[in-house]
Amino acid sequence: MAHHIEVYYQQSELDARAVRLMERLQGLGLAGRLFSVSISDVYTLEGDFSAAELEQAAQLLSNPVIHQVLVNRSRDLAELSHVLEVGFLPGVTDNVAATTRETLQDSWQRRLPAAAGVYSSQIFYLAGEGLGDDDLAIIAASLANPLIQRVQIKDRVRYLADGGMDSVIPRVSLTAGMEVSTVDLQLSEEQLVALGKEGIIDHLDAQGQPVRRGPLALDLPYLAAIKAYFQNREHRAPTDVELESLAQTWSEHCKHTIFAASIDELVDGLYRTYIKGATAAIRARRGADDPCVSVFVDNSGAIIFDDRYLVTDKVETHNSPSALDPFGGSITGIVGVNRDTIGFGMGAKPVLNRYGFCFADPADRQPLYRSPGRLNQALLPRQIMDGVIEGVRVGGNCSGIPTTQGFMTFDPRYKGKPLVFVGTVGLIPRQLNGKPSHLKQARAGDYIVMVGGRVGLDGIHGATFSSEAMTSGSPATAVQIGDPITQKKFSDCLVKEVRDRELYHSITDNGAGGLSCSVAEMARECGGCYVELDKVPTKYPGMAPWQIWISESQERMTMSVPPENWAALAELLQRRGVEATVIGRFTDSGRCQVVFAGQMVVDMELDFLHNGLPPKVLQTAACRVADKPVSLPESIPVEDLFLQMFSRLNICSRAFVSTQYDFEVQGGSVLKPLVGKNLVDNVATVIRPVLDSPRGVAVSQSLYPAFAELDPYAMAAVAIDTAVRNLIAVGSPLAQIALLDNFCWCSSHDSQRLWQLKEAARACYDIAVAYGTPFISGKDSMFNDFSGFDADDRPLTISVPPTLLISSLGVVPHVAQVRTFAFCEPGDVIYLLGETGSELGGSEFAGLLQDQGLLSAAAAEGMVPQVQPDKFLPAYGKVAQLVEQGFFRTLYPLAQGGLAVALGKSSMANGLGCTITLPAGQPPEPFLFVETPGRFLVTVAADRRSLLEQEFGGSPHLCLGVVSDRGRLIITQGEEACVDVAVDELLAAYRRPFADF
Repeated sequence: MAHHIEVYYQQSELDARAVRLMERLQGLGLAGRLFSVSISDVYTLEGDFSAAELEQAAQLLSNPVIHQVLVNRSRDLAELSHVLEVGFLPGVTDNVAATTRETLQDSWQRRLPAAAGVYSSQIFYLAGEGLGDDDLAIIAASLANPLIQRVQIKDRVRYLADGGMDSVIPRVSLTAGMEVSTVDLQLSEEQLVALGKEGIIDHLDAQGQPVRRGPLALDLPYLAAIKAYFQNREHRAPTDVELESLAQTWSEHCKHTIFAASIDELVDGLYRTYIKGATAAIRARRGADDPCVSVFVDNSGAIIFDDRYLVTDKVETHNSPSALDPFGGSITGIVGVNRDTIGFGMGAKPVLNRYGFCFADPADRQPLYRSPGRLNQALLPRQIMDGVIEGVRVGGNCSGIPTTQGFMTFDPRYKGKPLVFVGTVGLIPRQLNGKPSHLKQARAGDYIVMVGGRVGLDGIHGATFSSEAMTSGSPATAVQIGDPITQKKFSDCLVKEVRDRELYHSITDNGAGGLSCSVAEMARECGGCYVELDKVPTKYPGMAPWQIWISESQERMTMSVPPENWAALAELLQRRGVEATVIGRFTDSGRCQVVFAGQMVVDMELDFLHNGLPPKVLQTAACRVADKPVSLPESIPVEDLFLQMFSRLNICSRAFVSTQYDFEVQGGSVLKPLVGKNLVDNVATVIRPVLDSPRGVAVSQSLYPAFAELDPYAMAAVAIDTAVRNLIAVGSPLAQIALLDNFCWCSSHDSQRLWQLKEAARACYDIAVAYGTPFISGKDSMFNDFSGFDADDRPLTISVPPTLLISSLGVVPHVAQVRTFAFCEPGDVIYLLGETGSELGGSEFAGLLQDQGLLSAAAAEGMVPQVQPDKFLPAYGKVAQLVEQGFFRTLYPLAQGGLAVALGKSSMANGLGCTITLPAGQPPEPFLFVETPGRFLVTVAADRRSLLEQEFGGSPHLCLGVVSDRGRLIITQGEEACVDVAVDELLAAYRRPFADF
């Protein structure tokens, strides 16, 4: 029996969700035909419940001041044309339902039986006129993702005749698939290619055609190595579980095979030569002054915060899942990188979340399809953007972790696949009970313990799916939906209680590849593992052994627990409502062994599992680097373009995102994501993770995808310089800054793309070593391509621009000295520190000129700015020193949009204006809009002007003007006014693109 509890606002205009949805739907062409929207939250309880229990449940799930509740009754609205109900498909993680179930159990003081299912859905009541099937399809597409959600639609007549919506119970029903099969590798080359690309044959369909499980992402050399190993060493064929396990462990996502491959003359590969090599060189040079403690060996990297603590950092990508299900992909990304923090060393506490989103224009409504015949439509950019933003919001806010830092970048080439970056900074004592906290080691004889959520079909083939381009074969099961409430319970318990009691020897995240990777990775610490797979808790019966072993279902950690500590750990976790299960033992056998129902399903050498993949040898082919200046048109309307610059998607306000994210939780926020009374986006943020310490943690980032095709070396160099300079501006000395790299490339089998990758990595080495800023962690994603069809059913491929995100982490000695870029005192003197060049290639200004039809695409392909460490570093040291002394009133590190954007944002933040005089003898456009690195816009009190001139006597600096209280931004050159705009007008342009979001 199913019971339905429906909760809705007594006054629908108080429901902000309904108001926002109404605005969004009207923006989709329904204005004038859609009059109102009302939303109900529905809780379906499956089982035998008394009337009193249902009434009590209704009270628990509603607020009597604002809500109305119906139990087993349907709403009767006077104005109603159509009703839509949206709920999850069977097996999809339903966080609201899980929390509801726990709430009821706590209230009733009893466990609900497994058969008593709890499910959530939402009903949307529409009042409109003339809404046709096409309109309802548009509405349904904006409300639900068919990959994970069901939609039921009724008109008013049908709804009233049926007495409401149909009762749907999304219970998972699996045909038991307990058998384990062997996989014959004695196949033709064509058959092996199909096996590696599409997966193991699961069964035959009604027409006798093979139905495959999904991508293994194993190419022919890998399959040949597997075939040889099992034939020559094990003298048998591999089981399906073994082949699936190898596919996860050897995936590009997990092993980073391209970065590890020999490439041209670099026998040791890009990672060991340029990324790890840079850090090794810096640490050797720094000696006793080395801030690094743990790099490239754990779930996160760590540097010294002070005498008592370390700070950790990790930034992940979740691109492929976010393309299929933006909410699920991004929430899984953010809670997953939280677990990378919890899984660092003996367990760090997450203290800050960061994010970065690369999208296509949300106004682009031209459809793409993954299959011919206009089938399998990809999500539109607006749907992707909304879902990704919401996923990071829910993940961070529900976890009690401040989300302080982030960015959005737009380019039409992100339409096929978005890039979704998520990161977490953690805090951990340097010593735990007298032992270094960053060291851990599983020991033979320890229990293998799985902690947290249960295993389901969600997240199967996630690692292998993310190692390939997006196609029509991209599997729905690759999508997971994170549950931050479950994770919050076990993370607090582990970090605040269990860790300091030394109840475990090692801990790691169950991420890509699920148990197959987490257990096998930890087994390397002791030399082997023995897993009893049928002891793994599952969400529903009937899962096959291979599914249990590789599923990436979320909110799970794997621990190595001494048997004598198990009872104490289990009792503590149980009291906190956290499920924990012993699923095997770590051994020193040298093998990875997995049994299911008494049958050995995995039995192979651990060394082969981790190191048996054949190395790749890659060759590159050089591309042209832009070496000529951008040819500007003779006549440029500078003032008009100045205003239009602030409405560009890569420059305009992102406050609608930041205000959704809780950046004050934990109470340590110092420098916030929005600056001034007008909430202008910041470029760096600072928190105080230890509230009794004056020290802070600063974070920022930078990326320049528009430079990539013109000069990939410069693209990486400028990204590093900007990310570093952003932290210097907020008080982090250069010696206390570390970096993280996230390479998101495309078509990485192409030799020219590989050359661009090599150039970018080479720049990472050169600039990081020059600046002394080590890389402590990183991640790469090599196949961010979409292959499908356009609206006319023509084949097309869309590749993202080669993208390198550089994230920066720094320690601020005295947070009291932190300054923002907001002009705050009329009469302050404005200086530009650093030398301004003229390279406009890849700049926002060049893009604006193209959009306005003033510059051709070919003419815009000019030289991009270059980083010159020898020139920049003396000034950086002086700026850092003066910041620590509180010398400057404001600082802005120039980046995209150049001086124009720096002046505009500094003026808009508090509504003050400025009067600026440009140097004579050069055109104003390059000086205002060029994105030359190495520069700061600063203000000082008028009585400090001579001191600044003295301090920077040996470095390029220029007095530009003064801050004013006139509310206007005035820029002159000689006798001519180039720009004269009201700050309010500028602010309106800055807010316009996302004003209705």
